Amino acid sequence: MEILHLYVSPGHNFFGHYEQDPDEFPAQEVEAIECVAGHGIRGDRFFDHRDDYKGQITFFADEVYRAMCEELRIKDVPASASRRNIITRATDLNSFVEQEFEVQGVRLFGTEECRPCAWMDRAFAPGAHAFLRGRGGLRARILSDGEIRRTTA
Repeated sequence: MEILHLYVSPGHNFFGHYEQDPDEFPAQEVEAIECVAGHGIRGDRFFDHRDDYKGQITFFADEVYRAMCEELRIKDVPASASRRNIITRATDLNSFVEQEFEVQGVRLFGTEECRPCAWMDRAFAPGAHAFLRGRGGLRARILSDGEIRRTTA
């Protein structure tokens, strides 16, 4: 799995903000993330969110991001607007749903597609929510402690 970007955010912009304005917590790009089994990513908004939370770590494919930008003519909106932790390349993320897999020695379990919400139209552009259905990324649980690093400079 090629890892292009890693992001953490200290707070929720959209999650739990139904019919409210989003917050403005930045997605901070980092060189590495510390995965803690059963808890999440240290320093991220979902760390210890809930026992056995299905979205302790999230993934999004760069290919999907680029296709969406092309189709919707999105410019100047980074992949970090997806609010996913890991941006990958050359990996079929949906193939990990209901599967155990490993990234750089960290064991993970793919719980479900990271279904897009209506906020995607606001975060990216109108039409993003519909475009991302079925390809919004992956949610996973962290099964073992470890560090994940970017694999590209």
